[in-house]
Amino acid sequence: MSHLSVVPDDVEWRKAKASVGQGGCVELAALPGGEVAVRNSKRLEQGVITYSRTDMVLFVAAAKAGEFDDLIA
Repeated sequence: MSHLSVVPDDVEWRKAKASVGQGGCVELAALPGGEVAVRNSKRLEQGVITYSRTDMVLFVAAAKAGEFDDLIA
C-alpha cells in the first residue's frame, strides 16, 4: 500500500541516468524504515508517495519483464 508521506530532508534522491539533462523525472529514495519514496521532480508540491520494499521489488520485476511497455509505446 502506498501513501503520501513526509520524508526526511537528508535522504538521497535518485533518478534514472537516462533522464539527466531531460528535465523532470521520477525520483526515488530509500527510507530509513525500508520503504521507498517516489516523487515527480517537476511537481514537488504534489508530495511524495511511499511504497513498501516488497511492492517495489514486484514493480521493478514486472517492469523488467516488459509488463508496462504498452503504456509508453
